[in-house]
Amino acid sequence: MKQPLPELSPGVKKLRAIQRAFATGTMRPLTADLRMQTKWADGKPARQVVAGFIKPNDRLSSFERLEIYNKQYWFRLLDSLYEDFPGLRTLIGEKRFYDLSVAYLMKYPSNSHTLRDLGDRLEKFLKGEPRWIAPHRELALDIVRLEWAHIVAFDGEALPPLEIDALLDGGDPAKLRLGIQPCITFLACGYPVDDYVLAVRRREEPRGEASNAISERLKKRKTGKKIAQSKSEKIWLAVHRSDNGVYYKRLDPEAYLICTALRKGLPLQAACERAFRRRKMDPEFGATLQKWFTQWASFGWFCRVE
Repeated sequence: MKQPLPELSPGVKKLRAIQRAFATGTMRPLTADLRMQTKWADGKPARQVVAGFIKPNDRLSSFERLEIYNKQYWFRLLDSLYEDFPGLRTLIGEKRFYDLSVAYLMKYPSNSHTLRDLGDRLEKFLKGEPRWIAPHRELALDIVRLEWAHIVAFDGEALPPLEIDALLDGGDPAKLRLGIQPCITFLACGYPVDDYVLAVRRREEPRGEASNAISERLKKRKTGKKIAQSKSEKIWLAVHRSDNGVYYKRLDPEAYLICTALRKGLPLQAACERAFRRRKMDPEFGATLQKWFTQWASFGWFCRVE
């Protein structure tokens, strides 16, 4: 039987109340002119509430001291989204992307200790509020999926890789299951978004703008020359990491079927049979299949099933 938690002392309760009030003030959205809101969450004057838990100094009022943290918190979040989704930002324009980012963070506030996870619900948000990406809904969603996959590949978990020879030696293909590295994402896209996103990243890298993306001058910045939008084209991608770099590898549709089947836990034979059904008239497909697995193993894509 669990013992009841001890009663908190008055001092601990007071400290907790101050921490919660500080967090509330810090994480509240800024106004349209990038200032701290003058009304508190309960409608009371913010200056009055803040004066109750923060002291002024000889230069700044209590309100102004908290506003510094409020601004820096929001600027860092907006800056992180700016850096993580350059393709989407380029597609819809910087002003619209800024407004989208604020709306997204208001609906889905940061719930992780790391900024890496900040955009993990952006696709869900845009599906629910497609007005932000009209009239390019499908293209924008493909871009967001790829850019989130880029984040996952960059610092996602990687398990000890398995060599293909050791993996298949003596194993029954009907029962053998191959694990896929957690940091790899397989995508089926309706647009060649790999070319689009790479073009955006190549354009922005030399300028180094992203580190100072959000400031009071954000709304005055001019949008750079637009990159031509992609035309509809079905592609299949693997977004993976190699030698500490992120790569976009295009796959044949049959290769995509195999990889996604393995990711779902299907045995090797069942995964390959799905692809063979699509290539049943190709007598050379067996050699192609062997080439694919050899290459994927050399990339370190396979790991043990946990």
